[in-house]
Amino acid sequence: MPGNEIDEPADARAHEGKRHDRDRVLDSGALRALAHPLRVKIYDILSQYGPQTASTLAERLGESSGSTSYHLRALAKHDLIREAADRGTGRERWWERPIGGVSFANPDAMTTPAGRAATQVVMNEFLRGRNDQLLDFVNRGIGGEDEQWQEGTLISTATAHLTPQQSKELSLKIMALIDEAVDQNRNQTGENVRPVTIRADLFPLPELGGQP
Repeated sequence: MPGNEIDEPADARAHEGKRHDRDRVLDSGALRALAHPLRVKIYDILSQYGPQTASTLAERLGESSGSTSYHLRALAKHDLIREAADRGTGRERWWERPIGGVSFANPDAMTTPAGRAATQVVMNEFLRGRNDQLLDFVNRGIGGEDEQWQEGTLISTATAHLTPQQSKELSLKIMALIDEAVDQNRNQTGENVRPVTIRADLFPLPELGGQP
């Protein structure tokens, strides 16, 4: 991202640089390796629920352990996942997703038809999975959770009229809040602790024809 906007707040500039330094932009090879519906699901489970084995993934996904093991090795080949060094035995290998942000937006990959196709598959499958989780939560009924979780749940949309610069500043503020929550609670365990998915969608809507 450009870093020379003199009107950008100092805290936003610092946060932007911090994220840029640690996020991994997936190269074309990693995107192609991930561009498979089952691999995206495996990758996302490891992101949300932590280390898994081929057997636990197979049970969750309704697949054979041979199939999940094959896809785990394919993901590991491109360092998308790794073996959990402190877990497992010779018979059972645990796999985890390395800590850190990942970006699917690789400008170089988008210059080729294969790169664009791989990026589309990854993004479509990732968003489909996350949207399915949201709809499942709604369809189960928000009232199905206890009162504490109901109070801690937010499903909200809004529309604002912004310039590109204002949109950028808002996105940085939102990501700063999310990063703080993730960094402080990444490894939290204990009573009533559950994985919580945090969504932030901010993008321009298409212009309506005939508007002044």
